[in-house]
Amino acid sequence: MSHEDYVGRTETREDRIDPRLLRGLAATLGRKAPTELPPLWHWMLFQDWVMPGGIGPDGHPKRGGFLPPVHDLPRRMWAGGRLRFHPVALHADDEVTRTSTILKVEEKSGGSGRLVFVTVGHLLHGPAGLALEEEQDIVYRGAEGSAVKPGAAAPDWPGAATATVLPDAVMLFRYSALTGNGHRIHYDHPYVTGVEGYPGLVVHGPLQATLMAQHALDHASGKRLHRFAFRGRRPAFDGRALTVLGRVEGEQVMLETRDDTGATCMQAEAELADAVA
Repeated sequence: MSHEDYVGRTETREDRIDPRLLRGLAATLGRKAPTELPPLWHWMLFQDWVMPGGIGPDGHPKRGGFLPPVHDLPRRMWAGGRLRFHPVALHADDEVTRTSTILKVEEKSGGSGRLVFVTVGHLLHGPAGLALEEEQDIVYRGAEGSAVKPGAAAPDWPGAATATVLPDAVMLFRYSALTGNGHRIHYDHPYVTGVEGYPGLVVHGPLQATLMAQHALDHASGKRLHRFAFRGRRPAFDGRALTVLGRVEGEQVMLETRDDTGATCMQAEAELADAVA
């Protein structure tokens, strides 16, 4: 079965918005615990826990199942995504359903060799109907080449709203636990440095996206997130200050995270709408 044969495959999962998850992520981010699910906090739902024998060497479940296995490319990362939020609130204890479809599988060549990109679409329904449409881009790559290359400092953003976060090992461990993410690059220092070749624990891309989405809302009173798109540029690492920047350009809020050298780690664009009364 070729990777392209997986296009069109679907699965449906059900879950409940556990208030303990909301309290846990709020504590991890240093925020007040909400009763309504904030943007991107849905990534704590529909976790994939497998028996010990089903775990691969990187801490992810072994290849196979819903996604194409791509056995010859050992590194798997979440490269980015696009989301559309409907004016349907999700609350603690709500029962939710996610329908997932593999939309596209593409092979490309990059600086580190052959790459396989898989795009997965998700529809998230709550008690009041469709709450969220999402596309996730997952990339598979080989182990050859440098894990991370030096990056140049990004240009200044005069007038941008900024916030600084220090993602330490505890924050990364807690986020991994809350999202059911077993990928060892986020909590296993000997593995991430000795096997994958990174200089430290890698800050989750979804965690950075969550910080950017909240940053946009923190500076836009009376607004809600309507659309959000994000993409990774380079890894960020624990123990190093991470700056979140946001600036308004027309109808959009442009967002970035930058590491302690000023290099861009992740970029995003947010489109806001009036909050639902």
